Amino acid sequence: MAKATLILFLLLSHISVGTLVLANEQKTWCVAKPSSDSKALEENINYACSEVDCKILQKGCTCFSPDNLMNHASIAMNLYYQAKGRNQWNCHFGNSALIVLTDPSYGSCIYE
Repeated sequence: MAKATLILFLLLSHISVGTLVLANEQKTWCVAKPSSDSKALEENINYACSEVDCKILQKGCTCFSPDNLMNHASIAMNLYYQAKGRNQWNCHFGNSALIVLTDPSYGSCIYE
């Protein structure tokens, strides 16, 4: 079943129009690629947060910790991706992002 889901995801991820929705209506999230460099992550945070509300990343808020670029970029990029309609092109960020099927939420930090 997991292999079939992965194949379906790969096929659907190459569709160039519309919102990315899997056949079983499984939700998707946008996160930073682990191989992304610091400059790209900073640019992604700045861009995403200029377009959407990133208050949850502020010190003392639910998604501040861990306080690192990878975490903050993933959250900001996902906020943007969700707000803009979960289209494949809303999770490109100069090829420094991935669309994932597994909810990246942790602790009290809930990804939309």
